[in-house]
Amino acid sequence: MNIILLGPPGAGKGTQAQILVEERGMIQLSTGDMLRAARSSGTEMGNKVAAIMDAGELVTDEIVIGLIEEKLEGDHGGGFIFDGFPRTLAQADALGDLLEKHGTGLSHVIAMEVNDEALVGRILNRAKEAVAAGGTARADDNEESLKIRLMEYYKKTSPLLGYYHAKGNLSWVPGLGTIDEVTGSIAGVLDS
Repeated sequence: MNIILLGPPGAGKGTQAQILVEERGMIQLSTGDMLRAARSSGTEMGNKVAAIMDAGELVTDEIVIGLIEEKLEGDHGGGFIFDGFPRTLAQADALGDLLEKHGTGLSHVIAMEVNDEALVGRILNRAKEAVAAGGTARADDNEESLKIRLMEYYKKTSPLLGYYHAKGNLSWVPGLGTIDEVTGSIAGVLDS
């Protein structure tokens, strides 16, 4: 089973992906994690990623697809969770082609539905708790930056919702319940 988790920053995609990894043996493919790992790997691809990132440029879709293809080789466990990818229609098409090339496809695209005001409140509270516990908050965990990040997310992701809806594999789950409630909603989609 291969799935995509869609949701704005702070919706809990990473938390839910970890639960799916632990409970279902799925493999989480987070593009951010893959880029960081590639950058420090010392491989030819890693050196290319490091050079692009060091120059302050965006890594191309071709490179990201190449990193994903490397991960698709070998044991698939319980399937893959794509977290943070795709973000554009071109990436969605490239991912579909890549999965088809490997004799598989997407089982589900799960969109985590949230109320933006409640989400901003959740992230700001999380930042306050981190600071109170002696840690640090992300520099962009403030109301203004969060609203900008949300707007960027919606601009880029809205076309994907229509794309996957038209393909018939988009499901919505409420994203602001407790962790267990969201996990239960996702399980309901995956087990249907």
